[in-house]
Amino acid sequence: MAFGDPIILGNTRLGPPVFLAPMAGITDLPFRRAVARYGAGLMVSEMVASTEMVTPRPSTRAAVRAKALTEGALPVSVQIAGREAGAMAETARIVEGMGARIIDINMGCPAKKVTGGLSGAALMRDLDHALTLIDAVVGAVSVPVTLKMRLGWDDDCLNAPDLARRASDAGVRMLTVHGRTRAQFYKGGADWSRIRAVANLQGRPPLVANGDVVDAASARAALAASGADAVMVGRGAQGAPWRLAGIAHDLVGSPAPVVPQGAALADAVAEHYEDILDFYGIDLGLRVARKHLGWYADANGAPLRDRMLRADSPAETLALIRQAFADAQEAA
Repeated sequence: MAFGDPIILGNTRLGPPVFLAPMAGITDLPFRRAVARYGAGLMVSEMVASTEMVTPRPSTRAAVRAKALTEGALPVSVQIAGREAGAMAETARIVEGMGARIIDINMGCPAKKVTGGLSGAALMRDLDHALTLIDAVVGAVSVPVTLKMRLGWDDDCLNAPDLARRASDAGVRMLTVHGRTRAQFYKGGADWSRIRAVANLQGRPPLVANGDVVDAASARAALAASGADAVMVGRGAQGAPWRLAGIAHDLVGSPAPVVPQGAALADAVAEHYEDILDFYGIDLGLRVARKHLGWYADANGAPLRDRMLRADSPAETLALIRQAFADAQEAA
């Protein structure tokens, strides 16, 4: 396929080729709503552990239900992770029943608590076992299944092309490769050129390049180096949920987002903040919101950052949001 051609997964036509990466503790429903207000070709939920889903804990199931359901016109993929084929298949069936239109398998998370349980990127050390999980998930659901991976475990195990080929043969409909090994975690720069070995595979499904894509310039560089069909933005969207739509506009001419400033920026931050409180409740929501407020402040040069993060009531925080984002810009 040529860059810019629409990517269609089953009955779901993806939007512009700039996708929101799954990020643990970040790409929850409130953050995806914030991104959706501006637009994205695809949004991927934060990772769902299969061991939690097959354990009958209503609170976990309720949270995942909110993550799984698609809101509005933008497609959402639900990412699942695990080590056991049976649990992965059952989790896939559960989230499909909750409304997931696409299911993504995580074989790229480098976190020690994930790889220590032989999930995430650890699966790239045992491709035969990794394929049992892929086969189980693909066979369990009718929605498209995609796969996210890294270049490999380390520089001595750069097996992304082998995993990509075998996953494609098993029915995976789209591949995402982060341009680092697990050994790198998030250190150093993403090596998009190493993704090209996957792009060169005959008959491969659509390919997404991930890692260090933060603006239109880095997106173009990632596409040129990797030969991928789309890019995935992670940390570049923190504090700037309009970033994906802006990159897509520069790449393919999709509608440009109206980037909020002054009072409009304060309104956007406040809306996201209140959505977090509604979703998590006041006590947990106050804690979850702090990182987002910090990112908004950092990305927009807003004052009063520390005061916003220390505020212990919604009313105080909302007043500081107005003062930091609206009053400061309008005074400038």
